[in-house]
Amino acid sequence: MVSSRLKHDFAKVSAVVMAATLAASAQLAAQSRNFQTAWRGAADEWRSLVSGQGVLGSSLAFMANGEVMAFETFGMADKATNRAVDHETIYHWASITKTFTGIAIMQLRDRGLLTLDDPIVHYVPELQDVRNPFGSIETITIRHLLSHSAGFRSPTWPWSGDEEWHPHEPTAWNQLVAMMPYTTIHFQPGDRFSYSNPGIIFLGRVIEKLSGDDWEVYVDKNILTPLGMHRSYFDNTPYHLVQHRSNNYDVRDGEVIANGLDFDTGITVSNGGLNAPIPDMFQYVSFLAGSSDDAVARNVLSRTSLAEMWNEVVPIEGDMDAGIGLTYFILRVAGQRFIGHTGGQKAFTTFFYVHPETRTAAIAAFNTRGVGDPPRPNAGQILTDVRQILFTKVFPVFTGAQTATGAR
Repeated sequence: MVSSRLKHDFAKVSAVVMAATLAASAQLAAQSRNFQTAWRGAADEWRSLVSGQGVLGSSLAFMANGEVMAFETFGMADKATNRAVDHETIYHWASITKTFTGIAIMQLRDRGLLTLDDPIVHYVPELQDVRNPFGSIETITIRHLLSHSAGFRSPTWPWSGDEEWHPHEPTAWNQLVAMMPYTTIHFQPGDRFSYSNPGIIFLGRVIEKLSGDDWEVYVDKNILTPLGMHRSYFDNTPYHLVQHRSNNYDVRDGEVIANGLDFDTGITVSNGGLNAPIPDMFQYVSFLAGSSDDAVARNVLSRTSLAEMWNEVVPIEGDMDAGIGLTYFILRVAGQRFIGHTGGQKAFTTFFYVHPETRTAAIAAFNTRGVGDPPRPNAGQILTDVRQILFTKVFPVFTGAQTATGAR
């Protein structure tokens, strides 16, 4: 028989639990209302901005705790066929691909196949021909490449590649090898940040050597498939997805020029070859934010290793609010830390940002850029402006931060 004291204690505990549950429900309801208000304002500003600048097509989305909170579309995915942007539209994510290469390297590290302080030349011996005026090439490590602090140049090609007969990017490994005797290291490795496309491509080579798979095959088997990114792919579009592929457009002196649905990133695929619809990118940022199924997430990368990738390795010179971890950028806005990356190739411009502490994330993509001086639409400025809108109006609903005025 239960004593009256136990009954009394049980009733008190039940009351406390009930009160806490009601309070949490009320807080969630209030947060949802605040989000809807904030999102309406942010979405209106985004729509006005892209429309006013002459962007043909764009998408903007927000996620919290694994739930799609909002998903906006604007304009045309393909002007020639009068095909509108919708929830299945596939964009090119360009340099955001680098973060997948980073995850793949960390997977191999966690399996004991490499360490981050291994010299890159041990895996890519062709780099022996690179000139390093600061010492031995052996001092350049995998960690340096992951953090863009190795001292390699920024572009893949050391020339403009602006002739019609030039390939969009190098198409074969031997083309990169041929440039190595003409490549120099520009600063003491590890001293500072300097964005480098070739550095990430060298990491792609490491993944292929250690796994025995082409980079695309490895990433599909070990990242895309486990995360359920079943409509994501690299370079040329599978025939059954062509109807969803966004074109991309240059605007020169008011003339809209279509660049074509597909282009080949060649040997640089590990640096910028990803194509995906927004729902697939939700799967990715949900994993980053910690909202994925635990078993699925563990099959890709542990939270400990992800957190390691988000530790700042070097600051970004001239910007006290930004740094680079292991392929991920770290932004500090109004006392909050955001993890993300941008992408830009052909006329596509993209970004994602995750606030891990609140499990929130934003994604945006645009398919148009201006060519000329001044550019209109100004793709870089649009990216910055839309990011600012999200940082000042939407994320604060969840972070509780004061509205920021200077988000990078």
